[in-house]
Amino acid sequence: MREPLDPDMFDPVCPSDLTPIRFGDKWAGMVIRCLEHGPRRFSELRIPLRGVTAKVLTQSLRALERDGMVVRVEHSGPIRRVEYELTPLGRSLLEPMAAACAWAEEHWEELLDAREAAAARAR
Repeated sequence: MREPLDPDMFDPVCPSDLTPIRFGDKWAGMVIRCLEHGPRRFSELRIPLRGVTAKVLTQSLRALERDGMVVRVEHSGPIRRVEYELTPLGRSLLEPMAAACAWAEEHWEELLDAREAAAARAR
């Protein structure tokens, strides 16, 4: 049995929201991180990604599947279940994502200052 996903694995004020580097849609990078240690069911992904609706998570998973980053595996049997798993192409994003996260953490204050200045100018 694999370790359950930590419900608090993503900080609500996560630097990934500030970084100008995006991996797919808003949730794709977090989905990829959730799948880093093996396949997960949709209900497992909803635990740390509680801020996303089921509809949007489904759209994100479908986009990742379309782009070859994730594979959807259906298990038949007495209890039918579906799991999502990173493909080798999806796994190849883990290192660049870690670099982008490290960059955002290093420049966190500058990013916040720039956002606050832009918001002030907009007022």
